Amino acid sequence: MSAVHLREGFDPAQREAVAALYHAAFSQKLRAALGAPDDAIEFLTAIIDPNFAIVAEVDGAPVGVAGYKTADGAFTGGKGAGKILVQHYGTFGALWRGALLSLLEREAVPGILLMDGLAVLPDMRGRGVGTLLLAAIDAKAKSLTCDAVRLDVVDINPRARALYEREGFVATERTGLGVFAWAFGFREVTTMMRPVTTQGWPSPTIDG
Repeated sequence: MSAVHLREGFDPAQREAVAALYHAAFSQKLRAALGAPDDAIEFLTAIIDPNFAIVAEVDGAPVGVAGYKTADGAFTGGKGAGKILVQHYGTFGALWRGALLSLLEREAVPGILLMDGLAVLPDMRGRGVGTLLLAAIDAKAKSLTCDAVRLDVVDINPRARALYEREGFVATERTGLGVFAWAFGFREVTTMMRPVTTQGWPSPTIDG
């Protein structure tokens, strides 16, 4: 396999590929709110913000992405997302879809870098791409003077949770979806935290 290269953001020509990669990882979670894959990917292509993403590439093609959220914006739910939701799904569609998506939203907290999704192509999983992206997120958190990184993982994704636990993330809270579990296909979200550290993580070079 060619070397994995990490970079901040992505080129305009990669926008749809990054959106499709993200959707492939979270299609079940997003299905109720965003609908059919083509509609969902078109919407995600419009809203994803390269200023809040780190992309893993192999031979120039995106194979993984780690999004994050701060008080200044987010990879998928930043400023303007509501307007784009209306443009893609209409006023009524945007109302109920936005209500569903709001159940998944988490507010950024000063001093904590909030991850906004970690996705790796299926045929690249198990090759260390996720670990490299988490290391890059750690480096980004340091640069933003954050003390910790936070992420959420759903109960139907034990493989992701196992990765996070291996990399030092600890569960701090569990939130049930109650009657909305049917809409998303999972029942519970676990919040995990890891202090920003200067040791024990890979140190990939990230191009800006």
